[in-house]
Amino acid sequence: MATCLSLILLVPAAVAVSPLDFSAAAPNESVIDSADVLSRSSRSDIAARLEQLNAQRLDARLVTLRRLDYGLSLNQFGDELITRWSDDANAVPRLLFLIEANNKQAAVVADPLLSDRIPTDLLRSTARTTMSQPLRDGDRYRQASLDAITRLEIVLAGGADPGPPVELERTTLPTNVPTAEETKESNAFVWVVVLLVVGTIIPMATWWVFSR
Repeated sequence: MATCLSLILLVPAAVAVSPLDFSAAAPNESVIDSADVLSRSSRSDIAARLEQLNAQRLDARLVTLRRLDYGLSLNQFGDELITRWSDDANAVPRLLFLIEANNKQAAVVADPLLSDRIPTDLLRSTARTTMSQPLRDGDRYRQASLDAITRLEIVLAGGADPGPPVELERTTLPTNVPTAEETKESNAFVWVVVLLVVGTIIPMATWWVFSR
């Protein structure tokens, strides 16, 4: 049975996927890395943080995908997956952290039962800023996941939303290498000097030859 479940979870890594490609029952694993973008240690770290988050009376999971099925948004995928896994009568409200590796996009989707504890705006902001920024800045899947978990855990514990990460302003270091515009201006100056010299020397040389 465990072997069959592993095969089901590994299938989405190669092709575009939809919720129907996942098992009908929620797997035991809290980290379903079907895109294979996390190392073993990263999966372990994220699973441990999700376990802490589950102390807030919910079932939090991370799901990575290689590529979404055509016409399906990541939020729709999350809603459908929550519905697919809601058959368990003993299940607590689910919270899904989703990452699509192909387009480096993220989504955080929650069971409607959590709407009074986690506002929709917070879910959207967590996905678009807290998760998306590390993904865009170097495929930092582990960082994106842990930062998102930490942000929602603070809110669920009654704290104030820490907000999105501060985006550092990129500064250009000084360099002695000329830019294309500087090179172009330098070349133009050289040609002006050459033409002035030629325009002065040729008439003088011509006058000297014919004056002898």
